[in-house]
Amino acid sequence: MTASAAEEIAAEQRHVDRVYARLEVIKKEAAEIEAVGYQMARAGTHGALVERDAMVFHAARRRRLLDAEHDGLVFGRLDLRGGETRYVGRLGLRDEDARPLVIDWRAPAAAPFYRATPVDPMEVVRRRVIQSCGERVTGVEDDLLDPESAPPDMRVIGDGALVATLARATGTGMRDIVATIQKEQDEAIRSPALGVTMVRGGPGTGKTAVALHRAAYLLYNDRQRFAGGGVLVVGPSPVFVSYIGRVLPSLGEDEVTLASLGSLVVGVEATRHDSAGVAAVKGSLRMARVLGRAVRDDPPGAPDQLRLLYRGTLLRLSGEELSGVRDAVLAGGARRNAVRPKAAGHLLDALWRQAVTLLGKSAVPAREEFASDVAERREFTTFMRAWWPRLRPVDVLAWLAGPDQARRYGNGMLSGPEVTALTGSLAGLAGHGPSVEDVALLDELDELLGTPPAPPRRTSDPFTVQGVREVTTYADRVAAARARAIERPADYREYAHIVVDESQDVSPMQWRMIGRRGSYASWTVVGDPAQSAWSGDPAETARARDAALGSRRRSEHVLTTNYRNSVEIFEVAAGVVRKAEPDLELPVAVRRSGVAPRHLVVDKLPEAVRDATADLLSEVEGTVGVVTTQATRDEVAGWLTELDPARLQTVTSLEAKGMEYDGVLVVEPGAILAESPSGRRTLYVALSRATQRLTTVGTDDTWRG
Repeated sequence: MTASAAEEIAAEQRHVDRVYARLEVIKKEAAEIEAVGYQMARAGTHGALVERDAMVFHAARRRRLLDAEHDGLVFGRLDLRGGETRYVGRLGLRDEDARPLVIDWRAPAAAPFYRATPVDPMEVVRRRVIQSCGERVTGVEDDLLDPESAPPDMRVIGDGALVATLARATGTGMRDIVATIQKEQDEAIRSPALGVTMVRGGPGTGKTAVALHRAAYLLYNDRQRFAGGGVLVVGPSPVFVSYIGRVLPSLGEDEVTLASLGSLVVGVEATRHDSAGVAAVKGSLRMARVLGRAVRDDPPGAPDQLRLLYRGTLLRLSGEELSGVRDAVLAGGARRNAVRPKAAGHLLDALWRQAVTLLGKSAVPAREEFASDVAERREFTTFMRAWWPRLRPVDVLAWLAGPDQARRYGNGMLSGPEVTALTGSLAGLAGHGPSVEDVALLDELDELLGTPPAPPRRTSDPFTVQGVREVTTYADRVAAARARAIERPADYREYAHIVVDESQDVSPMQWRMIGRRGSYASWTVVGDPAQSAWSGDPAETARARDAALGSRRRSEHVLTTNYRNSVEIFEVAAGVVRKAEPDLELPVAVRRSGVAPRHLVVDKLPEAVRDATADLLSEVEGTVGVVTTQATRDEVAGWLTELDPARLQTVTSLEAKGMEYDGVLVVEPGAILAESPSGRRTLYVALSRATQRLTTVGTDDTWRG
């Protein structure tokens, strides 16, 4: 380190020390306010309790925000024309005299940190990235954007902020790129809040980081709308969701719901995937019609007639009559579970009419009395439980494991081989649980079945204490109403904003599932067609996506620069995918490391994989990802049990979507290539996960040909 760099680091350290000292003061003040809020309860009135709750909530939220992990709380500095200096960070803080110490990265005043270029410096003379470890400044990197306006004593340190940042280890969570967001990324982050923001970009272009930073930006700019309605981020897998889970809290946001495609349905946590062929069947919009037929059918084993003895006379409804009742009740798209009482009423009507015909009107009481009597009989209630049970989505999905039912429901929509594939995959539903692809089918069935009508529930008056209604202000009542409004049900479906990551792999049925949660939402949709593992009909997928997004205005952004991979690594990945699709638009890698990927061809795979993984762990400081086929993940993970588990993760080729590691080992690339019809694209994804080192190990190297 040069003397000039050391002096600049020391100067920045002095400012950072001021920031953290001020942060401690503000944290203490927030804790005191929270304590005062609790004391207000001693007043004894309900109004005091409401005021206490509001004060405690906001103070606790502020304290939690300040207590969050803020490694590198201050990460940027702008030196402007005229001598003004602005520090940029994860939070906005002011000193005792209300002068800004740090500007929140989402504030308009911080925009030049991301958008300024030598062509358009936006009044910025020097842009500095401040690198930190905890509260200690470890380095600075400068970009001189306006040399003509620079004073003679202005120092410029380093080779440029972006390249220096890219060389750093990623750690176990997704690298937060808030300090190095480039102009094309920043434009997507700050695009208009309403409508749909579409972001397309290849590996390493920062799509996921853009999506998460956009969520944080929207919450910052319109918290009432987006925190009140909620923000949902949907990713491809639980591994991915865990990977990104620390980013938003580090940006100052903890009010975002993260979910994978396998966990959007309440009570379901699916992780396994079906084969590509089965996934294509289950993901097709044809399945919506197949399931629609299923929910209108009788359950397997349902009784085919109703026999009931009334006043010595046998009343009987045949299978044909029962089918007529069922069709009448379900007419107009009625939801089966919701109209169960109506179905019972129709049966009682039919029985009453039959009783009148057989016994005479004078011998049969009025319809209401007849219904009250018959409805409570054991034979009638037993029949109703068998003929019209309350159905769960998983119950109906399991019906499709039966070849006869599957053929009947799929008649004219599914081919013979597709029916066979579908029934085979669902045969193990009870033992193995649903697959990720099944979750969208369960959501569709939940929509079709509906829920039984709930008894009316009285809403208590929050301002009534021991039977006496307290005098309240308008503000009290509004605050109480808002408090009730943000109590969201587990199956919440009214989000204000939805982020869909890796959208190129979302099937049509999955788009329907996500769309049900975004009827009132604005959207951010990010993806890359070149990385798609979805082997279904692209036109059908586009229609389903457009139906979910609606007619909202769209803005499109294309990210063209690969910041993750070195040129050497990306050349290998690009070479694989271009063999299948030579005209694909791929991003441009901008960083050379001088280290070529290693390709090992071996006879004994376990030992070679173990040794190569150990080598990668010794060569990089951060994480190592081992990518293998879906069928061999557990086996490969077993080979590596003696290596460092804190820095090592074994994932399937599908779980690798969206992930990033310092070192990557791809096991049997040829097997990944042959795993599915989209295997070449899947291998392209696996090969482009590494920031610093890439190794492949296989029993042959035909995949490179």
